[in-house]
Amino acid sequence: MTNMDVLQRLQSVLIERRKAAPDSSYVAGLYAKGTDGICKKIAEEAAEAIMAAKDGDKAHLVKEVTDLLFHSMILLAHFDVGINDVAAEFVRREGISGIEEKKSRER
Repeated sequence: MTNMDVLQRLQSVLIERRKAAPDSSYVAGLYAKGTDGICKKIAEEAAEAIMAAKDGDKAHLVKEVTDLLFHSMILLAHFDVGINDVAAEFVRREGISGIEEKKSRER
């Protein structure tokens, strides 16, 4: 079992919750708020991760980035995109400088 397995299990739960009644779970309720509601939550979690980083609290930073990834995975599932798609994009970018990768998106 790898650490990636937990993300794949989480993804399965998030996909299941798309079909659930909004009052049955936090995730189902967030899906009911649509893209805007999910994005608002991601922005909130990103701000909290930034604050934890600025405080220099590594344990708090890990928790906030976990929240950010969790909510980002909800957004991905909302659009029928999975964590493996994100991992594949990391593989595609591997060995490419950040400067070059960004330039390739500007064209």
